[in-house]
Amino acid sequence: MTSTELERATGYQPAEDHPAEELAAERLPETTGAHRLLLLRCAALTLWAVVIGYWIVRDGLTYDRNTLLLVICTGLIAATVGSRRSLFVLRDWLPFALVLLVYDLSRGAALLVGRPTEWHLQINVDRALFGGHEPTVWLQSHLKEPFPPWWETVVSLVYVSFFFAPYVAGGALWLRNRAEWRKFVLRFVVISFIGLIGFIVFPAAPPWAAAQCDASQVTAGPSDPPCMEAPAGDNKTGGMLGQVQLSHAGAAPWIERISTRGWDRLGVPQAKALIDEGQAGVNQVAAVPSLHAAISMLITVFFWPRVRKRWRPLLAGYALVMAFALVYAAEHYVFDILLGWLLTGTVSYAFDRWESRRPVDDGGADGQPVDSRRKQLGPADSLEGSLLTHP
Repeated sequence: MTSTELERATGYQPAEDHPAEELAAERLPETTGAHRLLLLRCAALTLWAVVIGYWIVRDGLTYDRNTLLLVICTGLIAATVGSRRSLFVLRDWLPFALVLLVYDLSRGAALLVGRPTEWHLQINVDRALFGGHEPTVWLQSHLKEPFPPWWETVVSLVYVSFFFAPYVAGGALWLRNRAEWRKFVLRFVVISFIGLIGFIVFPAAPPWAAAQCDASQVTAGPSDPPCMEAPAGDNKTGGMLGQVQLSHAGAAPWIERISTRGWDRLGVPQAKALIDEGQAGVNQVAAVPSLHAAISMLITVFFWPRVRKRWRPLLAGYALVMAFALVYAAEHYVFDILLGWLLTGTVSYAFDRWESRRPVDDGGADGQPVDSRRKQLGPADSLEGSLLTHP
């Protein structure tokens, strides 16, 4: 019996006729290394979650944006530990930190520039748009109840989402596709800085402040008149906005700043106290354009072409509910919101035109084109790409 006949009878073949088995043997060390990296990241994320959870239990929830950035950045480091991407977290996220720092300093800058605060223009525009009615007064007259109804929890949640939604969205984009993350961040930073410039050169009082002051008290355009610091309802005439004509007996018969009332219904008064404290410490006449409206619309228009059609109603609803919440809660006039939407539309259009004329860049973690990066990536980074990005 020849060797060939023996091989056919036994089913045996030489090793060189089994390249698949050889390749599997060659890949085994790489697969083992990738598995170890996956376990390392799972352990790092678990430790991160335990530390953050303990922090929340010990100190309670916080809506401080700087703290939120710290939480997100440490989470991104844990999710990318073992790869070069973790080295880029702090560098990439500095623009967010810079925006927050400048925003916190905008009040001092506005005082330094010394521009008079605008109290009348927004009211006049809103009344012209709505047939002589002031939208905040109309909404609170018809909808406000003595105790927050269920939908005011939505108002409070949507309002406070401004303080974390863009950073959470940025974190998800950074993990999945850094090129898309870069586009989002550039738009966010430009919109925010233009808004901050607007706050400085055109300080404008929000509705809740106008409801506490008469026109005679703000003729010189003060940024911090005594009437603005008075308790809500101290002005019995309704100030510059006018009186509330209640549809629900027992509700407060004056304009209230009620963006946080929903937390009472949820039974989380600590959250309400933290937000109220934060509102008191920022520029109170930074209203035009509305960055709440601008950034919520940015999230809507940026993700609109990037999500499945069934999710688009949620994106549209987010921007619209944010606008309703701002007007109903006396945080902004419709005028402020329209300017915020216009700002987002203009910046988004400008970036779309600019990006369409630039070479395609997949935005790898180290800035290299994707093909050259794949040639250099080890098994660990290849696994990371398969887990965190779409093909």
